Amino acid sequence: MTVSRREFLQWSAAASALAATGLDLSAKPAVKTAPKKILILGGTGFLGPATIEIAQSRGHHVTMFNRGKTRPDLFPGVEKLHGDRDPKKGEGLKALETGTWDAVIDNSAYYPRMVAASAGLLAPRVKQYLIISSISAYKEPNPENGTEDAPLATLADPAVEEMGKEYQNYGGLKALCEQAAQKALPGRTALIRPGYIVGPDDPSGRFTYWPVRFDKGSEVAVPGGPSDPVQIIDVRDLAAWLVHLVEQGTVGTFNACGPDKRLAWGSLVEAFQKAGNANAKPVWIPTDFLAKQKDIEFPIWAPYAGETKGFHTWRNDRAVKAGLRFRPALETVKDTLTWYKTQEKVEKGRTKLAGPTAEQENKLITAWREAAKTKG
Repeated sequence: MTVSRREFLQWSAAASALAATGLDLSAKPAVKTAPKKILILGGTGFLGPATIEIAQSRGHHVTMFNRGKTRPDLFPGVEKLHGDRDPKKGEGLKALETGTWDAVIDNSAYYPRMVAASAGLLAPRVKQYLIISSISAYKEPNPENGTEDAPLATLADPAVEEMGKEYQNYGGLKALCEQAAQKALPGRTALIRPGYIVGPDDPSGRFTYWPVRFDKGSEVAVPGGPSDPVQIIDVRDLAAWLVHLVEQGTVGTFNACGPDKRLAWGSLVEAFQKAGNANAKPVWIPTDFLAKQKDIEFPIWAPYAGETKGFHTWRNDRAVKAGLRFRPALETVKDTLTWYKTQEKVEKGRTKLAGPTAEQENKLITAWREAAKTKG
């Protein structure tokens, strides 16, 4: 069985998807601060629109910098600058040669050369640079209960500018992007390392697969065991926290993984049941049996064993102390399912669900029951 590590990297790297409107702003901070000027590099994907919605609701002035190709009509009231992250392409960063901002939120940091170019250009005219990195920036295998001081991923060729066939360069590139930003703005950077970002508007279909699948009812193949840990963060909670960091001028390195307390995979599965079809019944497929299967993947979950044992166990104490807050998982599940049921009317069904097909799922359940019967 191929575990979900690869698909996590694939979808984390594909952050240029479109964004839906009408995001819930319930996670915004309660106390307003003086308006800030915020520059967002990107802004048309998943996290970007959520951040812009919340920043605007808090009275901040937002500027977007992107190529202007993905939903150019999004946020008509927001100042838009067009160019390319690669200074060697087209107009490059020319649109960023003037202007001042209190903070930059870099949502499209994938290659260190490009991060160095933008951060270096903006350094004299910005106070704070937030770079959206990833827990993939850490060296594998991940330690259990790892902190921000865990070793980082490295690359044999630091100048490489492709993710690799299995996205094997993604983590090392993220680590180098962080270092490029720190070098350009020493003492003025906030390095944000999320794991799975989930919730309404998620185009990846990874987390969304589960509430949608349980809503269909019947028996549902569920990998691993109920006590396996899982970490997710609602995009609205992450976006609200980014705005909070800007308001406070906070810098440092943070694991943006949630929730605040350990979340058992079984508890999340119960939330899927409560939000959807109560008649849906999980069929737990043990990790050791799954390891022998081929050509089937389950999104979000990773084996709590072997090289992925630490994948869903990152410490987030530092982020919580800096103001990160999490809504209940059940709320995220319900809102995600509600959004999915209406998203075809909004963007013609841009979300394609991840996860096994019905045929693969049925075949796996049958194989597990046959194996269990033989063993018994």
